[in-house]
Amino acid sequence: MSVAENNAIELSSPRISEAEVGDYIALLKPRVMSLVIFTALVGLAIAPGHVHPVLAFTSILCIAVGAGASGALNMALEGDIDALMSRTANRPIPRGRVTRQEALAFGMTLAFFAVMTLGILVNWIAGALLAFTIFFYVVIYTLLLKRWTAQNIVIGGAAGALPPVVAWAAATGSLSVEPILLFLIIFFWTPPHFWALALFRSDDYARAGVPMLPVVAGPDATRLQILLYTIVLVATAFAPWPLGYFDAVYGVTSLVLGVGMMVLAINVYRRREGVEASRATRKLFAFSIFYLFALFATLLIEVVAHAIAPSIW
Repeated sequence: MSVAENNAIELSSPRISEAEVGDYIALLKPRVMSLVIFTALVGLAIAPGHVHPVLAFTSILCIAVGAGASGALNMALEGDIDALMSRTANRPIPRGRVTRQEALAFGMTLAFFAVMTLGILVNWIAGALLAFTIFFYVVIYTLLLKRWTAQNIVIGGAAGALPPVVAWAAATGSLSVEPILLFLIIFFWTPPHFWALALFRSDDYARAGVPMLPVVAGPDATRLQILLYTIVLVATAFAPWPLGYFDAVYGVTSLVLGVGMMVLAINVYRRREGVEASRATRKLFAFSIFYLFALFATLLIEVVAHAIAPSIW
């Protein structure tokens, strides 16, 4: 029997999946999901009016499952890239634990039930926004942008910025300025955060053929873009206070955190060679995560404080 015939028999034979529960959890990108859940929770918390606890829980759960579905579909479509990058080579698909078809089926099933559950049990504005978020991340970012343009992170960042907007819509059935402000903060946070990662992982992206900015335009141009986007981010994050949408505690916190981001972004721009350059980018990447968490946590704390002691606030 020829090698071709052997291969044909193997392909036609039913494959026994080696995947375990942990492999499917990994497909959901739990770390990304945790950030989605947190930012969505803030969007839900600052929304006006009262949301029934069951509907609030349902909304956050559906947004989380939708984010997990996006992660699974993203991994299914990027298995070839993941296999070439040291940062992602241990994901379930490159390791052969889950097939591309299994990941696609898993992601599509989760996406369908997340959108339908949110639409039927909460409202269809939120359901439609969740569907659009998943579509944008999987189709616009993963299929159309990731492999073709260095602006993939800039445009694709819109998907990661939408969860608080979806949560606000779930709570109110409408949109307003506040969730748009949260969207803009995450949107402008995304480029400096991911380009800092791309600077010290540029070899990975080059090996996989992904046109991240450091690979296409070089590290110096990337450092300049990081600095420029950080300036826009800090200004955007501070603006809700003088505009009267968020309180002074948020404004002061935003200012202090913004100074930290600016200092680290300037260090990335100035230190361009050797160990110091690598250390500067890693510090910015790590601090950017804390920056976004602390900024949104402040809004959440303000909501809790208002509820506990409204006369003081």
